[in-house]
Amino acid sequence: MGILQGIFKPRDKLPQRLSAKNLGGGNSFLWGGSTSGKVVNEKTAMQMTAVYSCVRILSEAIAGLPLFLYKYGEDGSKVKYLDHTLWRVLHDEPNPEMTSFVFRETMMNHLLLTGNAYAQIIRNARSEVVALYPLMPDRVTVDRDSQGHLYYRYRKNSDDAPEVGKAAQSNVILAPSDVLHILGLGYDGLVGYSPIAMAKNAVGLAIAAEEYGAKFFANGAAPSGVLEHPGTIKDPERIRQSWQSTFGGSVNSNKIAVLEEGLKYTPIAISPEQAQFLETRKFQINEIARIFRVPPHMLADLEKSSFSNIEQQSLEFVKYTLDPWVVRWEQAMNRSLLLDSEKRDIFTKFNVDGLLRGDYASRMTGYATARQNGWMSANDIRQLENLDRIPSELGGDLYLINGAMTKLQDAGAFANTTSTETEETSDGQINTSGKPKQVPRQSKQ
Repeated sequence: MGILQGIFKPRDKLPQRLSAKNLGGGNSFLWGGSTSGKVVNEKTAMQMTAVYSCVRILSEAIAGLPLFLYKYGEDGSKVKYLDHTLWRVLHDEPNPEMTSFVFRETMMNHLLLTGNAYAQIIRNARSEVVALYPLMPDRVTVDRDSQGHLYYRYRKNSDDAPEVGKAAQSNVILAPSDVLHILGLGYDGLVGYSPIAMAKNAVGLAIAAEEYGAKFFANGAAPSGVLEHPGTIKDPERIRQSWQSTFGGSVNSNKIAVLEEGLKYTPIAISPEQAQFLETRKFQINEIARIFRVPPHMLADLEKSSFSNIEQQSLEFVKYTLDPWVVRWEQAMNRSLLLDSEKRDIFTKFNVDGLLRGDYASRMTGYATARQNGWMSANDIRQLENLDRIPSELGGDLYLINGAMTKLQDAGAFANTTSTETEETSDGQINTSGKPKQVPRQSKQ
């Protein structure tokens, strides 16, 4: 019995030592109040339009990219591996409750807000991945046991799917092989830092500016003021509440105030222009866009965008913003979802070619250059444009070169031929080979 217990270890048993200082579980030490006095966390940050837009843009961009499973051929080419069980999980539905788009959108949302994205890997008896379930990052803790091995501790909730941590305990221990962990920028390479938590002062200032504008217009766009009385007021709170209920708020704007008993109202003349309200809000939007590396024109800020540079900004968005996230996804999936025996021949790949496409005129110019120089066929071009293939017998797979559109294998054939001269030999035969016909030499008697 002891031997069997040593071989089959329960996955839900807590390790012998739980460190007091864990390695992950979010950036709780960074959340909280900011210098602006506003509490910043993932929920309050998402109420900012700029943060919501950036997270939505990046999440939908990653979720909408075509994701395929490839296998290397014998000649080094890559082909789609449709027969692998992981193809359906990544391409169609990771679990019975989600589509591939929703799963990747949810994971990317976690990654952008908390710096980490976790998913539990469900395998069959042959260690093949059959399902992926997202885990809430605020309930995941990364730690080490007494031997220094990493493990993931997940705090279960009633909202979790039945397959997530089948044990009855509230804490579920998962091995690194059972967790798909995609992490953002971090210090130790084990957990990532939340962009919102690291830039909470900038987000807090944006929340404060938005709240100031909301209260300003809720008060009928009228600044606060002071009620003066020549004598002593016995109950100032009653007068303040009476004034606020009668003349406060947008519904009471432009009402005529009637003052009695020597009261005098003096407004505090602090205009929004003096407080640079609009400039502050505009700068904070750009600041939040800078955090996520999203071009301002994608947040409806077209001040520095023009017809000549907006396409280049879109290409830079793919190159410098999406590509690093794509690489993080691909390498994490290849490391966690593939068996050691498969990592040499099988890999996952996002297709970003569709986002790098220029306008119609630019694409046609590029296709013409590729076609005339012999490194793309008509079917290669039609495949990129989502058109039907031309049959091979009609020349759809031919590779041609510039000039007279000669076949690639016939290029330079003229150099192998010599000028032909028709001549008549002594025996009356015509020689057109380009060389004089060799006549056998007669021996001398």
